[in-house]
Amino acid sequence: MPADLGPADLDLADPGPTDPGPADPGPVDPGPTAPGPAGLGVRSWDRLFARHVASDTGDQITAILNQSGATDAIALSGGFPHPDTFPARALAESHARVLAQPAALQYGPTSGLPGLRDWFSGWLGRAEGRTPADGELLITSGGMEGLGLITRSLLDPGDRAVVEGPTFFGALVGFQRQLARVETVPVDGDGLDTDALAELLRGSTGPAPKLLYLVPDHQNPTGLTLSLERRHALIALARRYGFLIVEDVAYRELGFDGERHPSLWALAPDVVAQVGTFAKTFTPGIRLGWVVAPARLTAQLARAKQNTDQCTGAYGQLLLEDYGRSGGFDRQIAASRAFYRRRRDVMTDALAAHLPEEVAYTRPHGGFFSWLTLPGNVDTVALQERALAAKVSYVPGRAFYAEEQGANSLRLAFSRVPDEQIAEGVRNLSGVLAEAIGTTAAR
Repeated sequence: MPADLGPADLDLADPGPTDPGPADPGPVDPGPTAPGPAGLGVRSWDRLFARHVASDTGDQITAILNQSGATDAIALSGGFPHPDTFPARALAESHARVLAQPAALQYGPTSGLPGLRDWFSGWLGRAEGRTPADGELLITSGGMEGLGLITRSLLDPGDRAVVEGPTFFGALVGFQRQLARVETVPVDGDGLDTDALAELLRGSTGPAPKLLYLVPDHQNPTGLTLSLERRHALIALARRYGFLIVEDVAYRELGFDGERHPSLWALAPDVVAQVGTFAKTFTPGIRLGWVVAPARLTAQLARAKQNTDQCTGAYGQLLLEDYGRSGGFDRQIAASRAFYRRRRDVMTDALAAHLPEEVAYTRPHGGFFSWLTLPGNVDTVALQERALAAKVSYVPGRAFYAEEQGANSLRLAFSRVPDEQIAEGVRNLSGVLAEAIGTTAAR
């Protein structure tokens, strides 16, 4: 205790001469020598976990990973890239060159290795028509880290965050863990409904949202794309109300029809943080992504990253740079577009042939997913066991909403399942859905 502080300064309770204090409880049973599954010593794990755990929905991601690893069901649930798109041969050829570099096995700069940032800044300039300025690009350990850094840097408990409904549930998990107040804006065929967003903002009292998160290109989970008109409308609202647009471009490069709108970051770098991943265009086994945003924000993200993994793995960064400078990155993107376009066609052809008439579905112009909407009385969570019994898995729509919505919808992924199993899985699922709807009619 410091010399200038006494017991009174520490606000220690004095029971006084008439207060004998609590009764002596006697010897305390220390319990088992090793903690059991119910808790840690005398306290349960529920009392030890942080408050956000009570509403944590992260188990949905674990369930998808487990389902996708099952051997007895056709996994239309997990949106994994297909191994045939991974550059295994190119990486094997790069290995010796990369390993010879002193930086390969060492810590690196928090913002990323200079060589990778130089190559990728140039790539963004060619692809997006805008090159990041100094201090605007941060290399991350996957897209999820970038999103997490933004979430932790901007959101305090109770702050408002706006998302699409439905949206990527990984983002919902992050916002819920930060104890943010998550609000949903619906989507339609043109993506996020900016009129509904404007109404939400006008009708709100108190502080405006701090951020709006969306996947504007070939969205997870619906496959929808935000129209150019709505991109401009969204930017105008962000500038008017002072919130950050968090643009997740995980599927942007996997468009199938050649149409490509400008990215939100290219249109408005003053109000947009673009979060990207190399998992779909390089390989998910080497965890790499990026954030490009105003320099003041990326500086804060770098500080936050120093408290997570300190720096992204140098070996993987060097492999990606070597692959990119060789031209392999661009060649593989072109090949992946054709690869996934064929799989999209297989799935949507099967949906058209087998789904009951009462079920609507999206035909995406890129990405990995199709979104099914059933009659309102059907609960896709309750149907999961029946679907698994029919040897097919999907993700119930409820997982993609912040509120209790989406019970009559589901997401299908066509990215990883072999071509011949896509049609079989859709046929099996269609039988389950027809039985639940109470119809035998199928297209």
